[in-house]
Amino acid sequence: MGSFEPKETADQWRQKKCLPCEGGVDPIGPEQAKELMVAIPNWNLADGSLAIDRNVQCKNFVEAISLLNQIADVAEEEQHHPDLHLTGYRKLQILLTTHAIGGLSENDFIVAAKIDKLFD
Repeated sequence: MGSFEPKETADQWRQKKCLPCEGGVDPIGPEQAKELMVAIPNWNLADGSLAIDRNVQCKNFVEAISLLNQIADVAEEEQHHPDLHLTGYRKLQILLTTHAIGGLSENDFIVAAKIDKLFD
């Protein structure tokens, strides 16, 4: 998965591409994850620092579905897919983790930064 600098900005994350992960690498630890979160302040550490999530309140159902589709496009482009939960017809939770390693990888931060760009 490569090494990376904890002080990367969201723009630097967006310049990267996700690398295939079939396991065999250690997940990012909680302390390093906290450092990396600085670049994506709208996200939270979740599941005991094994995932990151972002919660979004959309205006209505149609906006929520449109956002889901845009996120799907980002995920397909990167071949790294978040769990998406739409509840209450307009509340969206985006959850990223790297299932193959049971925790966070660089890919999660790349996709999070690219999803954030959808809100600009």
